[in-house]
Amino acid sequence: MIHPNTEVRFVNPTIGYGVFATVDIPRGTIVYVKDRLEIELSDTAFNELDEQHKIIAEKYSYIDEHGVRILSWDHAKFVNHRCDCNTMSTGYGFEIAVRNIWKDEEICDEYGLFNLEEVTPIACGCIGCRKLLRPDDVDNFHTLWDEQILSALEKVTSVPQPLMKYMDSKTKALLRAYLCGEDPYTSVLALKYHQNRTNTSKILTDSTPHTNQGYNG
Repeated sequence: MIHPNTEVRFVNPTIGYGVFATVDIPRGTIVYVKDRLEIELSDTAFNELDEQHKIIAEKYSYIDEHGVRILSWDHAKFVNHRCDCNTMSTGYGFEIAVRNIWKDEEICDEYGLFNLEEVTPIACGCIGCRKLLRPDDVDNFHTLWDEQILSALEKVTSVPQPLMKYMDSKTKALLRAYLCGEDPYTSVLALKYHQNRTNTSKILTDSTPHTNQGYNG
């Protein structure tokens, strides 16, 4: 589920549609959670689809750390990539605003965190555009991405969080444990799919946990 103060708008004939903020969304706001209505497609379920449905699933889904394709039921599936993205997936599974998003600004993600299966050309037009998205982007850029997320997490308890009520209890507990200083930070490397990984595996960093006792999600 994407943040409620967003809407789909036409960008241009090349890009098609994108998601835009209808109000200012401050840094640290959770902008997407995987809720109970998201469609999950295992490899078996995906391979059983006819070709037309496979095309749709490939275009609008992302692959999570367990190798499952997640297809959003709402307009989260229209969020586009930018190399200078304003939101980013976290090792906890939700997405967070890594900088302030102003009203009428397009909400954009870092697709390098979505377990890409092949090299993909991009032309996002931003300064420093990587030109290509690669399956190993998370290995090459996780330190930079983690730094941005850690900074955003500092603001989680001080900004409105309309999606918190839709977050599953396990994710909420992991976030609370980090914010209260009980667990170390979970890196975005935890999002990387490995065929032999277990569902309980996660990658932690040595980052000092925050001790924000105001968290009551």
